[in-house]
Amino acid sequence: MRKAIFLQFLTGVLACLSVFSVIAEDPYRYYTWTVTYGTVSRLGGHQQGILINGLFPGPPIEAVTNDNIIVNVINKLDEPFLITWNGVKQRRTSWQDGVLGTNCPIPQNTNWTYKFQLKDQVGTYNYFPSTQMHRVFGGYGALNIAARSVISIPYPIPAQEFTILVSDWQKFSSTYYFFLFNLQALQKRLDDGHALPVPDSLLINGRPNSHCPLLVKKIIFKWVLMYLIISGKTYKFRVSNLCIETSINFRIQGHTMTLVEVEGAHTLQEVYESIDVHVGQSVAVEITLNGSPKDYYIVASSRFTKPILTTTAILHYDGSHTPPSLPLPIAPTYHLHWSMKQARTIRTNLTANAARPNPQGSFHYGQIRVVRTIVLENTAVKINGKLRYAVNGISYVDPSTPLKLADWYNISGVFDLKTIKDKPTHGALAKPGVSVIGLTLHDYVEIVFQNNDTTVQSWHLDGSSFYVVGYGGGQWTTDMKKKYNLADAVSRHTVQVYPSSWSAVYVSLDNKGMWNLRSAIWSRRYLGQQLYLRVWNNEHSVYTETDVPPNALYCGKAKRP
Repeated sequence: MRKAIFLQFLTGVLACLSVFSVIAEDPYRYYTWTVTYGTVSRLGGHQQGILINGLFPGPPIEAVTNDNIIVNVINKLDEPFLITWNGVKQRRTSWQDGVLGTNCPIPQNTNWTYKFQLKDQVGTYNYFPSTQMHRVFGGYGALNIAARSVISIPYPIPAQEFTILVSDWQKFSSTYYFFLFNLQALQKRLDDGHALPVPDSLLINGRPNSHCPLLVKKIIFKWVLMYLIISGKTYKFRVSNLCIETSINFRIQGHTMTLVEVEGAHTLQEVYESIDVHVGQSVAVEITLNGSPKDYYIVASSRFTKPILTTTAILHYDGSHTPPSLPLPIAPTYHLHWSMKQARTIRTNLTANAARPNPQGSFHYGQIRVVRTIVLENTAVKINGKLRYAVNGISYVDPSTPLKLADWYNISGVFDLKTIKDKPTHGALAKPGVSVIGLTLHDYVEIVFQNNDTTVQSWHLDGSSFYVVGYGGGQWTTDMKKKYNLADAVSRHTVQVYPSSWSAVYVSLDNKGMWNLRSAIWSRRYLGQQLYLRVWNNEHSVYTETDVPPNALYCGKAKRP
């Protein structure tokens, strides 16, 4: 009798524990994406585009902190393909990063399933193709991570959120570009040593200018009319720059914007009439609709280009019968000083919670000892008479075997940690190579990006965010450290580097793996302006890095065990 009672009690306890374990598990979100070529009609012409489930841009991922994401990608292109998750940190698993240094590409007419968790992240991100020059033709979309309900946000809860994806567009079907009608022809142009032509236009969410009467796109907000003047409602815009090479300025006619988030970091809520967003970057702003009841233009225009490219959407007040009117709000001046000065005003809100219930300011990044300084200088070079781009004298070339697989299985001859130096190699001839910098897990590192070019550069790091501690003109020296912001610099994954200038970041390398550090300007990355950081220690533990996934693809020298 007692034994039966004990068994019933034990069964009940186990049942309760199983219920608790189910409740405790974070939600799963499942997606099936079919990637195809399709005809995209923009600017009066028809040309090849990359569609996901028939959409351009692709479908958004709307998730919550700690959600598990399962994406089955079916590749119907005529060549291998990968998607990377821009800004998602991929905790303990660079296997899911979706770049050629970590993944074999998905062969044509096959599928592969990404599995990753949005661990301890909140904010505005995106995804796009990482292989070849696929990104020029589409295949991109939004990835937004909302905070869990138990974590408060340090700004007014918006009545609604809207995503703005800004991209640049080449009108390849025109007479002048008749030879650039598809992906292969575009890549051949770059392989032959020719730079890309200047973009013809900017797009918002894949759509061209709304002030062309045949191409009107309205973003409709519904709000209570009686609050039109007194209070209005507040809305949140998530703005991502998915251009190939163009920095943009974003503004809304007749309204100011309050910056609330940059790539997962809550910011001081500064008010801006317009804000620069560089290639690969994302911001979130809030606006309160307190204007007159009419329609207004949402404007994105190119920065530091001649001519200036401008595109618009329409902000439509519910009940309005008055269309938007010109002139458009004035863009900032061409001068770089304005943009750099604004960049310094973007700072972390130290009193706000992050994705976890702890103050962001509790991590005193400016008081941690830097163990290594790496200075990376980008240069345009000629190799075998053709245009390439190099970092510290090495123009990166993808090996046939992913670096991560080579590292995991100790496959020799794929990469060498001595190929690239920590400092520029002035006077040495640039050469092709596989650039990997070896670092130890939990190293605290300073990286300085030196840009001696005449155009704005943009650098992105997979796997970790970094603190942008300084911008400056000319050549970086150690004396520049005196000007660093060591108190409330913003944490982000992509940093701009102005012409003939430098940008400096601090990064805590607490995510083990092989991580891509690349130019976000895609033709430069394609032609060699990238490298990898090998963040490693000799402990084999799932607490620091997961094992190779069961569905991993193998290629090159890596064979399935």
